[in-house]
Amino acid sequence: MSIVLDDVTFAYPDGSLAVDGVSLRIDAGERVAIVGQNGAGKTTTVKLMNGLLKPTSGTVSIDGVDTKTQTTATTARSVAYVFQNPDDQVFAPDVRGELEYMPRYDKWDADKTAERVQRAVRMTGIGRFLDTNPSDLPFAIKKFVAIGAVLVGEPRYVILDEPTAGLDSRGLALLNRMIDQLGAEGVAVITITHDMRFVADSFHRVVAMANRRVVADGAVEDVFADDAVLHASRLQRPVAAQLVRDLGLSRTALQIDTIAALIP
Repeated sequence: MSIVLDDVTFAYPDGSLAVDGVSLRIDAGERVAIVGQNGAGKTTTVKLMNGLLKPTSGTVSIDGVDTKTQTTATTARSVAYVFQNPDDQVFAPDVRGELEYMPRYDKWDADKTAERVQRAVRMTGIGRFLDTNPSDLPFAIKKFVAIGAVLVGEPRYVILDEPTAGLDSRGLALLNRMIDQLGAEGVAVITITHDMRFVADSFHRVVAMANRRVVADGAVEDVFADDAVLHASRLQRPVAAQLVRDLGLSRTALQIDTIAALIP
């Protein structure tokens, strides 16, 4: 079970390239952060993964199925995309309706609907807001409503676009618990983010992009230790990785509490 991009290019109608020769494989249960500055090709790459865009050349396959052979809606059932701004995704008059939209559309029975909705509510912590209009909720809560709505469908891959934006420490802790649970269940979690601390704390693999290409793909500690990659993708080394470098500690220790325990 995997998402595979094989020498994928995407060009706009005017011929300008958004991604150029990207090859990438993401397996079930992986936690992958795609990083790079604006214009590097990150958003286009993940939209190719869930069928919002079709490649101009090359192939994108989900669990062995070419995305060009199926509709975007079909692909999105396997590869869910949570947008950066929940207002682009949330539309129902109350949170319960948002969570139940897919079950109603697909005509699920009541028991299946209740089970899936309750699971999504537990994972996102939005139970007390079920009867609230999403437009009346704080931005951070709306983000979890949008996440909950896609989790109801139990996708095999979840893409989170800048998920930490607007979250306080409690929201970030909830997000990390959710990512842990999804990983334990074999669901791949893919994020595009500028939050390098989030990447260092929560992800195992980093794909760095620059100029519409992949410039590095490897373990988080290796990518953040590579000056050439950071320069090419115009990324700032997270504080934890800089501390590890300055103190000469093991590169595998990228969490602040782990680093503190290693200091004599």
